[in-house]
Amino acid sequence: MDGVERRAARVAGSARLTRTSHGNAELASDRLGVPAVVFFVMSGIAPLTVAAGVVTTAYAVTGLTAIPAAFIVTAVVLGLFSVGYVAMARHVTNAAALYAFVTRGLGRLAGYGAALVALVAYNLLQVGLYGAFGPAAAGYAADKLDLHAPWWVWALGAWALVAMLGLLRVDIKGWVLGVLVTTEVLVVVGLAVSGLRHPAGGRLSFATLAPSELVGSGVGAAVVIAVLGYVGFEGAAVLAEEARHRRRTVPVATYVSLGLIAVVYAGASWAMAAHYGDDRVAGLAQAQGPATLFALGGHLLSEAAQILYLTSLFAAMLAFHTVVSRYLFGLGRDAVLPAMLARTGRNGSPWLASLGQSCLGVAVIVLYAVAGWDPMVHLFFWLGTTGGFGVLLLLAVTSLAAVAFFARTPTTESWWHRAGAPGLASAILAVMIWLAVRNYATLLGVLPGSPASRWLPALYLVTALAGACWALSGPRHRRERA
Repeated sequence: MDGVERRAARVAGSARLTRTSHGNAELASDRLGVPAVVFFVMSGIAPLTVAAGVVTTAYAVTGLTAIPAAFIVTAVVLGLFSVGYVAMARHVTNAAALYAFVTRGLGRLAGYGAALVALVAYNLLQVGLYGAFGPAAAGYAADKLDLHAPWWVWALGAWALVAMLGLLRVDIKGWVLGVLVTTEVLVVVGLAVSGLRHPAGGRLSFATLAPSELVGSGVGAAVVIAVLGYVGFEGAAVLAEEARHRRRTVPVATYVSLGLIAVVYAGASWAMAAHYGDDRVAGLAQAQGPATLFALGGHLLSEAAQILYLTSLFAAMLAFHTVVSRYLFGLGRDAVLPAMLARTGRNGSPWLASLGQSCLGVAVIVLYAVAGWDPMVHLFFWLGTTGGFGVLLLLAVTSLAAVAFFARTPTTESWWHRAGAPGLASAILAVMIWLAVRNYATLLGVLPGSPASRWLPALYLVTALAGACWALSGPRHRRERA
């Protein structure tokens, strides 16, 4: 049945899946099973990076102890979003997934706006990771290997490897990511178990897991930080064209990834609070940062975690590089962007889109190196946070698009899949967006009212309006292809 559906989809979309004057415009199909898609999604989420960096930041910034509960609540909200998301993925297949969903649900103007917002958001997430990898690799090499080089040297080395791997077959990249992400998840679990085995005061506390503890002035920032920690879980639909049995692969990979990462995040943050004590964990997170997680285990586990922190960043770079290249491919194929971006090589990989993303990555690294800007603060933290906020905006709009799409499209989907879950998710995500805007200065670590806290989130309003203007100003044939 899945084979028949795939063939029917290809025939129906022949205008965008056949060869064009710019070369082959079709991705290689049937190459990714559920495990490979899960590896891509989990790598984009970067479990160890989030557990060591985002979780400790949540404790340090908010001063709350119920961070584990924040991750649980967020997983439930994103689970609601996933109901409509995967239902729509059964009817709309496009490498530029969120753009396609918004276009089919809310129309071309909104779709073009979503297309540019997605490109900005995912590119910020991808290039921002170089700002974390470079300093972390430089510090580790200096401390452990007595090798001294500026951060940008290490960042350029990672960039070159990502650029090379980005041109390979998607299934090969999937297994590379599989090895890396499986190892890092096992290490996070090991650290969490070690911390829980030695609770503060000799008694294990479950208080931080209770959602009722999410009270206080920092709750808005805590929820938003938790949401940003899950960014990347929505990536399964981007790979739908290259997946086997896509009607089953995308839903299973989405729910499995969301469930796994919720357990990892809640478990790691709970282990920190339990091990150090509810009253001490926030202060220690402020003072020690990622070392708060690494110190939960013994010497060998701690050393392994520090190395895998680097591989986690690298895996996330490669995963987001893959997402961006698929978006560029899909938008080129649909004539939103130049059609030459839809060129694929003999291995079915969108090589020109991949090279385009690589060019942006090296340009950003060189710019920050020449300008002398702080890579951790201004590249990783500011751009990464802003990229995550952009994805949050896309999730809310996609939920609305799902409601609109199913309202006028006859399907066998239940009311819960068509309207109930996506409608509820869109309302909750709208509240989270409001909380994010209100707490943006806190998220960036700057003073309230600073220019960065105003202009960075406003970037998406400008981007969405530019996309709508692009849709209106273009040739008629381009507007009709979306």
